[in-house]
Amino acid sequence: MTTQQNIGTHSFHTPFGKILALKENGVIKAKSIRYARSERYKMPVPVETVESEEILDKTPVCPQNISPLLERLIGKTDLEKFQPDESTQFLTITRPENFSQNEKLPVVVWIHGGSYEIGCGDLPTSDPSVWVKEQNMMVISVSYRLGLFGFLGGDENRPANLGLFDIMEALRWIQKNIQSFGGDPENITLFGQSSGGDAIAHLMISEGVDNLFHRAIIHSAPLGFRLKRNKMSLEFFRKTEFLKDETDPLKMTEGYVNFLPSFRKYGLKTSMPFCTQYGYPPLCTEEESQEKWKENAKKYDVLMGLNHDETAFYVKTAEQGIYTYLHEKILNRIVRVTTDSIYEKPANMFAENYSEGGGNIYLFKIHSTIKNNYIGASHCFDLPLIFANETAWKSSELLKDVPWQYMVENGKKLRALWAEFARKGKISDDSERPEILRLRKV
Repeated sequence: MTTQQNIGTHSFHTPFGKILALKENGVIKAKSIRYARSERYKMPVPVETVESEEILDKTPVCPQNISPLLERLIGKTDLEKFQPDESTQFLTITRPENFSQNEKLPVVVWIHGGSYEIGCGDLPTSDPSVWVKEQNMMVISVSYRLGLFGFLGGDENRPANLGLFDIMEALRWIQKNIQSFGGDPENITLFGQSSGGDAIAHLMISEGVDNLFHRAIIHSAPLGFRLKRNKMSLEFFRKTEFLKDETDPLKMTEGYVNFLPSFRKYGLKTSMPFCTQYGYPPLCTEEESQEKWKENAKKYDVLMGLNHDETAFYVKTAEQGIYTYLHEKILNRIVRVTTDSIYEKPANMFAENYSEGGGNIYLFKIHSTIKNNYIGASHCFDLPLIFANETAWKSSELLKDVPWQYMVENGKKLRALWAEFARKGKISDDSERPEILRLRKV
């Protein structure tokens, strides 16, 4: 236990067992609770009791390759703080330090992004402490299997969508245990960005999720990549067959990279080689998906949207490749076209379809209003607004031309609106909007 004055410990007594948590700077964090276990390419098996009362020194993370692009976009990864674990079913609960025993806090479940390939739930850049304290709510960050381990399958020996099944298992754990932490099991909102948002959209049409959550906040989901993937996925599945019995999981993650250039023939979607797969449990077929969202529209309140310049960081800061020598006007045009096709048009189509099914859905777009911000509101620009951890974001190239005070002023208003939605499933016309936000009910 750390001896600094503002750090202590707290014990939660739950049906799951005694869980030790850290008290720090006004929040309590129960870190890296194991909710399930899995063998390679097998379904997750729920863990019934606490396996260890110790607080882990290192954060468990699914084996993965470091992305140089994301390291520039967000910041360097301190590998010393992470422990690769193939069975990476862990969650972290963050709640306010001051609470009464009978309190029922709204629960937001964070599903991280990273192209279904990298990341984990518990990163400094997605630390929800500020949001939790400001809005008196609870945030649960979920880690799940990624890449070859969780999102590439094709037969009974290597099933598809195992990462989705992991998230579903986490939601069952939350339903069963969250009351002991002061959370309200009747008020659970899933919140995801990028592939995390895509995962949530697909959980909304998955078998076996009834009553596990009530609302969805979906940021920057690349729904333009979800269609016509079967051929590419099958080719990727076959080419990686030789890796399935590799004993070293890190060698597996290094091994598949060699095949990625051969998928360029499939177009832009090859930038996200892993994804949810239609026609395999728990999902319907691709052809049935639109109708399924419409059918389920009355089950979940949805807040969905994107950043105005989603693809700008990738296009305008490329260190090599096709974009490097193009004029800025042409680059801006490429950003508009790609943002539109991957994010905006699919979000609009989703919202219209959902609304036609009688669903309660809001659409938003985040803009940068800073004149000399070359990349504008690019992919991930929304994250420091919600997860206001200045220390974690200060070296991010994404915010190079953005004063932190700008993020503070806009972020506080945005966090209040999103918390309002998580509590009630709606946003009042009278609630204050930040200048960067365009929001409408569909």
